[in-house]
Amino acid sequence: MPTFSNVARRLAALALVWVWAIPAHSDTLAQIRERGTIRIAVANEIPYGYTDLSGEAKGAGPDVARHIVKALGIKSIKWETASFSALIPGLKAGRFDMVAAEMAILPQRCQQVLFSEPNTSYGEGLLVSRDNPKNINSFQQFSQPGMKVAIMAGADQLEMLQAMGVPEANMVTIANNADAISTVATGRADAYAATSLTVTELAAKSDKVEQAANFSDPVIGGAPVRSWGAFTFAQGSESLQQAVNEALAAFKKTDEWQAILRNYGFSEADIEQSTQRTTQQLCS
Repeated sequence: MPTFSNVARRLAALALVWVWAIPAHSDTLAQIRERGTIRIAVANEIPYGYTDLSGEAKGAGPDVARHIVKALGIKSIKWETASFSALIPGLKAGRFDMVAAEMAILPQRCQQVLFSEPNTSYGEGLLVSRDNPKNINSFQQFSQPGMKVAIMAGADQLEMLQAMGVPEANMVTIANNADAISTVATGRADAYAATSLTVTELAAKSDKVEQAANFSDPVIGGAPVRSWGAFTFAQGSESLQQAVNEALAAFKKTDEWQAILRNYGFSEADIEQSTQRTTQQLCS
């Protein structure tokens, strides 16, 4: 027969499991305004969202987010930094209110979090070793035996490569973009698959690597692959999502919004494409 202390311990354990099973509470826009501070996360990925050496948040996401937060009447922003793969779990756990990492809107992500309407659009690219000795210029080449492509944990290049029939044995997962140069330069992988803007930024940092020339856009389902990045929120944050959408729609009509994107390397085609899809379409 269990003693009283054993029963108490079991009840306490069950209570702890029950508490952890409850989804984290998401603050409403009214609560954030009352608090005066919104917590926004980035993934230290240039040019989408990152912090510089002084701790200041920069990138297409943070720069646009500042205008939106001001329009919403929120006094201050507390910037958080997390690995890309920790952004969605962080939202779910209530560690931050919003993500400004230009995370691509994908159907599987739409099942877990809420997205604003698109803020940006961008294509893909490959980082290869200097002079590209294997003449790599497409994702499809990695379906061949012996080829290795690096991807960042949690990034949507995984789904692209899988859709193109690239076996997981040919993929090397790295924790963040900072590891991409050494991974490719040392031959651990033949290339790093990322967005074109990320690849351009990485190639400029080292003479051991370069951006693959004559790159062919991945084609999945008969259409070239392009991503649409947006602000991200936890389920239950509909009031914040709606308010951000309204402020973003107004700001995207200004020259200042276009200037922010151009400053971070987005092309005129990227800027134009950012208005060509809705979140509802991309989540379907």
